[in-house]
Amino acid sequence: MTAAPGYALVTDRVDAVRFEAAVHDCRDRLAAGDPRAALDRADAGLALWRGPAYPEFADEPWARGEVTRLDELRLLAVERRVEAVLALGRPAEAVADLEAHLAALPWRENAWRLLALALYRSGRQADALSALRRARESLAGELGVDPGPELRRLEADILDHAPHLAGPPAPVVPAGRAFVGREAELSRLLGAAAGVGARRRLGVALVSGDAGAGKTALVGELAARLAGWTAEWSRHHEQGGGRLLPDDTRPDRRQALVDHLAAAPGPLLLVVDDLHWAGEDVLALLASLVAEPVELPVLVVGTYRSTETSAALGEALGRLARAEPVRVRLSGLPEPDLTRLVRATAGREVDDATARAVFRRSGGNPFFARELARLLDDEGAEVLSAVPEGVRDVIRRRTGGLIPRHRQVLRLASVIGRDVDLDVLVAVAGAEEEVLDAVESAQASGFLVERGPDAVRFSHDLVRDTLYADIPSSRRSRWHAAVAEAVARERPDDVETTAHHYVRAGSRATAPEAARFARAAARRAERRFAPHEAVRWWREAVAAHDRARDDGRARSAAVMGQVRALAVTGELAAARRLRAEALTAVERLGDPELTAAVVGSFDVPAIWTGNDDQALADQVVAVAGRTLAALAPDRLAPRARLLATVALELRGTSGDRGGAAAREAEEIARRLGDPALLAFALNGRFMQSFDRAGRAPHRVRLGRDLLAVATRHGLVPFEVLAHLVLLQAHSALAEFGAADGHAATVDRVAERHELPLVGVFTQWYAALRASAAGRDTDARAAYRVAAGRLGSTGMVGLEAGIRPFALLCHGIRVGAPVRVDLAEDWGPYRPWALALHLLDAGRAAEARAVVRESPRDLLFEARTWLTGEVALGLRDGDLMGEVYTALVPAAGELAGAGSGLLTLGPVAGLLGRLAAALGRPQDAHAHFRRARELDRAAGAAPPEKASRE
Repeated sequence: MTAAPGYALVTDRVDAVRFEAAVHDCRDRLAAGDPRAALDRADAGLALWRGPAYPEFADEPWARGEVTRLDELRLLAVERRVEAVLALGRPAEAVADLEAHLAALPWRENAWRLLALALYRSGRQADALSALRRARESLAGELGVDPGPELRRLEADILDHAPHLAGPPAPVVPAGRAFVGREAELSRLLGAAAGVGARRRLGVALVSGDAGAGKTALVGELAARLAGWTAEWSRHHEQGGGRLLPDDTRPDRRQALVDHLAAAPGPLLLVVDDLHWAGEDVLALLASLVAEPVELPVLVVGTYRSTETSAALGEALGRLARAEPVRVRLSGLPEPDLTRLVRATAGREVDDATARAVFRRSGGNPFFARELARLLDDEGAEVLSAVPEGVRDVIRRRTGGLIPRHRQVLRLASVIGRDVDLDVLVAVAGAEEEVLDAVESAQASGFLVERGPDAVRFSHDLVRDTLYADIPSSRRSRWHAAVAEAVARERPDDVETTAHHYVRAGSRATAPEAARFARAAARRAERRFAPHEAVRWWREAVAAHDRARDDGRARSAAVMGQVRALAVTGELAAARRLRAEALTAVERLGDPELTAAVVGSFDVPAIWTGNDDQALADQVVAVAGRTLAALAPDRLAPRARLLATVALELRGTSGDRGGAAAREAEEIARRLGDPALLAFALNGRFMQSFDRAGRAPHRVRLGRDLLAVATRHGLVPFEVLAHLVLLQAHSALAEFGAADGHAATVDRVAERHELPLVGVFTQWYAALRASAAGRDTDARAAYRVAAGRLGSTGMVGLEAGIRPFALLCHGIRVGAPVRVDLAEDWGPYRPWALALHLLDAGRAAEARAVVRESPRDLLFEARTWLTGEVALGLRDGDLMGEVYTALVPAAGELAGAGSGLLTLGPVAGLLGRLAAALGRPQDAHAHFRRARELDRAAGAAPPEKASRE
């Protein structure tokens, strides 16, 4: 900024400075016993955090210390915020925040302490102790240490129910007493009262709405806010009773009432509640008050259900209209107000998703919402699909007021769903005029609302659910079948709705149609790439086939559809199990065409070159081989799918069988002009592109070809695969600008389509980026997080041993001493880890004996590099020569980076060391120069070991 006599750099306006001040201020406010102010300061500080600190300078040595310091401050701010939340008596909110915090940072002891404390204060002692056990396991696994004294003391205190753990009481609003929203309606009633007070003349207000809309609560709030007024209530109930004034034997009832009102010491609020149940004498007496206006400061407020207006009430309302009453019509509460009501009624924190579910099911009706909130408080969010008994009783009583035929039509409408197509309702119920009469009656009673000339909707889910639950299952099944037939006839393209009703019919008679339409719905979901929906429909199709007891052919196809969808959504273990069952079942039938269709239908993109289940892969290859031999030569498309399947399942193996299968599959796909088949074949080509080192440029071309096909034809799974292939290949070439672009794009695609496994790969890529740039602390933390997320995916072929292997490679990358802990689970990388361990222990002969050739896969260059390290340590010229020859084609790549997971640095760096040891100084010089160029491209200085040599 300008400041005489020139310019001034004002550092206290920098976000980093303001953030640090907010964190320290939060600490001070907590110490001063002001958790509300502490929470505000923590929120203000965290709001300034918009991403990594100094990202544009992340690779600069001068910035690394400051970035690390600010990162630690941010974690501290999150935990101090939680302390403030706990101090405010909101432990449930703290639990949610801490679970998310610890998912990425399982080594934070203070966070584990706060989580256990929050769980204990939420009444979850067992969960609190479980959290402490998880803390012990995480600290041992991540850092190799035991919990500190605070965690150990907390565990003992929880077991002893130490009084000091109780904390402050939660701020709870008494259930049923909360009044929220309705400010506009209340303002109109207060205005009516003000007018009465000014004119000293009787006024009338009428409050109407559905049962449970909050009419009585609104008028009660009005009475509470009218300071200096007297309030009298005349309540009526269904069984009769209720009057406007105490017993009076005078024959002139109107005059007796006027005298009674005049006796009030000041302005009077007369509430006549539930007019729809009032007797004719009360209605007549009330109406007589406005026939000759009374000069008294009295506001008469009548409440009634607009859906239960009798003839007598209708006549009385007509007479009251002469007084020009203020009319207030209550509909459902808006969602923000209803959320406040739910939280106040439940007496605890309710997350936004649960509040939205209550709003959706209640339609904003306060009574229904309160009942759901109380059920929620007693039994948890899983009961939100239930109908509280109090609500069920109200709805049953109200629907009981409909004539039997109209009630029957309404029950039938509940089978159709919340949204009711009138053409379908008429087609099932018959007699259009009678159906329309029933719908009109249900609308007048508040059960249905119009959605246009051809549709109505149930006003609340709870109404529809109550009606539906009261239908006997036998009748419900037949009505669902009738609705399915009507929808298929009226809306033939709506296969999802037809499938839904045939599935809900659930009978053996309707099972074939249920299976047929469920398959159609699943295929449509696959075409628009809705994999979670596809899983549901394929599962329903399989269940319907089981009910129909078919011969297994159509069922096998449905099972494979389910397998595909499960694999895409990340449920890999279930997909593998079902796939093995389907293969065994279909081959038993002895039909090569059917077997080819089932085997070739698993066209789920694959990115990793290690099999998750080698036994299943061997079974698939064997079945595919037998089917290829039995299939007619002219069946090109099934043949190409079988060949692509073989290429995929033979990943990481030696020999050219897989490569030849992939090439033939691609040639057939191009000849047929089938884009989906071509994408599948290109996946096979990718899996067979690891026959030697240095093939990253070839995989760039494959990835671009695949991306063009996938995007042009809307093949979303293969679009995702193409971006991951290109991410890997560009990483191998140290082209991280391009790789970053593919990582960002594939994350967006995955988020849009809910593909959880994609984020696993991009999270590992983030760790690779830190490692390639030489950022030791960042990389190690990122690898811990990435490995933790991988554990729940079912990708055992990738998970086995990858965490210690990645950290080993990273350590070599940054020039750290090589230390191998054989107690770790090294999985398929154990021979290389063991060789390095033996070499470090001086057991040279044993180290040489365990060295072996690497599988031809995404980590071929990385494993072969480690063999080179052993060869250099042993000074074994023959082994050094073998490694040098194997890796020379990859001289322009980063070893291991083609996996998208890890790297040891430029292959050229190792080649230079090998060339020097083999007595080839000119080659060594050229390789070292190439290594420095790749290091600069990766954004890192060369490791000291390479630069010295």
